[in-house]
Amino acid sequence: MTGLSTHVLDAVRGVPAVGVAVWLERAGLRITEALTDTDGRVAELAAGLNPGDYRLFFDTGAYFAAQGTETFYPEVCIAFTVAGQAHLHVPLLLSPYAFSTYRGS
Repeated sequence: MTGLSTHVLDAVRGVPAVGVAVWLERAGLRITEALTDTDGRVAELAAGLNPGDYRLFFDTGAYFAAQGTETFYPEVCIAFTVAGQAHLHVPLLLSPYAFSTYRGS
């Protein structure tokens, strides 16, 4: 069974993205949801994930709206596959007109 954490960094301001709504779906069903903490993290979004395909969503539109900043991406969705790893960390580097992600540790 696999655990999942995430971390959102505001690449323009150079700070953690605090209060970003994050949720996890599998087969179109929402499994869990959380808000990023003061360090931009959700330390344990999910535990005990079975192998398969998942989608991790970030409500970037609300985050930028709260700052009075326009964004091109109102939502970011990261699709990934669980294949029996002990733990997965999926960070998001965010700006109003770009984002990137990678498999963290």
